[in-house]
Amino acid sequence: MRSDIVPGNTFPDYRLPDHTSTLRSLSELQGDDPLILTLARGNYCPKEHQQHLELASFYPKIAVAYTQIATISTDDHHSLQEFRASVGAQWPFLSDPERTVQKDLDIQEYTDPEHNPMIPHTLVLKPGLVIHRIYNGYWFWGRPSIADLWRDLRAVTSEIRPDWDLSAPGLRDAWNAGDLSPFHGWNKKVKTPPVASKERS
Repeated sequence: MRSDIVPGNTFPDYRLPDHTSTLRSLSELQGDDPLILTLARGNYCPKEHQQHLELASFYPKIAVAYTQIATISTDDHHSLQEFRASVGAQWPFLSDPERTVQKDLDIQEYTDPEHNPMIPHTLVLKPGLVIHRIYNGYWFWGRPSIADLWRDLRAVTSEIRPDWDLSAPGLRDAWNAGDLSPFHGWNKKVKTPPVASKERS
């Protein structure tokens, strides 16, 4: 892995076609949420299927927790669609048959010249593609368990969400004053001015 790809630094904002052939950037997919990013060998690898089956079963919790997930694979478009469908994934899969990510990050799995994949990695990224944790999954046990991801995402979310603890000083006052900026989700709602009460004549 490239020497600057370490916790605290920013991960490259790759732009690749997804399973619908739509070009998507990682920053677009992430928005202002944490992002789980898997760099996968591809559809041929049973280890990838096992990890992604587990992630698919975990996905309902990821979705309700305001967290995003994306997979980058060296598969071509058709194989990428097969991979995504075979594990029942509901998140974007990005296709990189030109090995742009593999070459840029210096993660060629040189022990598999037949498939020439990336060395598998899983990253947990804070908003802004800031790296929180990197897992090297060349060996399967190097990949994060759901418990590992839960711990990482708890740490990241508690750091980036001002309303993590509703008893924090000033939060209730902000809410009562109509300042929704510290409250995730609420901060994107259109503020409606209060309706003036009509005086009786």
